[in-house]
Amino acid sequence: MERDELTWWLRLVLTPGVGNASARKLLAAFGLPADVFTQSVSRLRELLSATQAQALQEEPDGFVQALETTRSWLQADPQHRRVWVLGDAAYPQALLNIEDPPLMLYALGHEAALVPGALDGLPCVAIVGSRNPTPQGASNAHEFGQALAQAGLTVVSGLALGVDGAAHQGALEGAGSAQIATIAVVGTGLDRIYPKQNAALARHIASRGMLLSEYPLGTPPLAANFPQRNRIISGLSLGTLVVEAAMQSGSLITARMALEQGKDVFAIPGSIHSTQSRGCHALIKQGAKLVESAQDVLEELGAFPPTARLAPSPMDHDLLDGDTHLPPAQQALLKALGFEPCSLDALQARTGMGTANLQADLMSLELQGWLLRLPGGSFQRQVKG
Repeated sequence: MERDELTWWLRLVLTPGVGNASARKLLAAFGLPADVFTQSVSRLRELLSATQAQALQEEPDGFVQALETTRSWLQADPQHRRVWVLGDAAYPQALLNIEDPPLMLYALGHEAALVPGALDGLPCVAIVGSRNPTPQGASNAHEFGQALAQAGLTVVSGLALGVDGAAHQGALEGAGSAQIATIAVVGTGLDRIYPKQNAALARHIASRGMLLSEYPLGTPPLAANFPQRNRIISGLSLGTLVVEAAMQSGSLITARMALEQGKDVFAIPGSIHSTQSRGCHALIKQGAKLVESAQDVLEELGAFPPTARLAPSPMDHDLLDGDTHLPPAQQALLKALGFEPCSLDALQARTGMGTANLQADLMSLELQGWLLRLPGGSFQRQVKG
């Protein structure tokens, strides 16, 4: 982007009170941002309020510093950093079709993902869910991310803790070396990765895919920005998979936006006793597609031959073949445990085992990775790939 062009776009975005919708009206009427700022207040009043028109006459607070920060950020690593604006050849075409396309996008990633047209026609699927998933939910997010990436899809998510991070990590492990593995759409400026616990993951994503943000550099993690960025996650994707979600969840916002954009929504069912499954169950009741494997998603999207098969999903079998080497008593214990959290007392009632034998078998299965010991003394079975 030319130096002067960046100046005018950034000033338009930073002008207080002028949001995306008003800015698009101005661009439709006057052309480029530079032309907007040559208009008189009376001419601007034909499209905007008096307050907005006046704001466009004044340089926004902090604008000079923001412009210098952006220029310095781009110059520090021009091979891997970009700023795209509406109308750019590299601006993702999929986002032009959503109701509220971002005026500017900041991109940080592999050079192959940043060339014009790299994202156009790229088969993407969003994976979203709880920041505090159950152990099985985190495992499902990882396994689905890995399987979908192995099938050639790019996984899009939000870099949050929990399901998002697990999906990104799975995609990085499943994608081929020449593939754009995953895209993280963040709710901060790209110079302020949030949460800090995912800083290493963010660097890995940038090396194999891309981080995207519509927020200017220096933007802190403001609560209102995260639901807003979800329209970009769903907008880039052919469909959105919700792994786990409570009833009041940002993931359900993403699902709603996907539906409004005419995209497919998928949901993984869970325990009727888990609050983290209620959002998925509500989506399924409202018409989202219930999925038990990555194959279900691929066949629905038409992105994979229905006659081919992926590796078994966590939900493909009650007992995976790998269990058969276990002693019969431990196989029976895993069947009794199922895939929902279960207390020691409930397990004892289901199996009729004595306390000492039961605890010994549980310890053995835990050490082998077949189950997790949860806070409060409960246990949950894990799938071993």
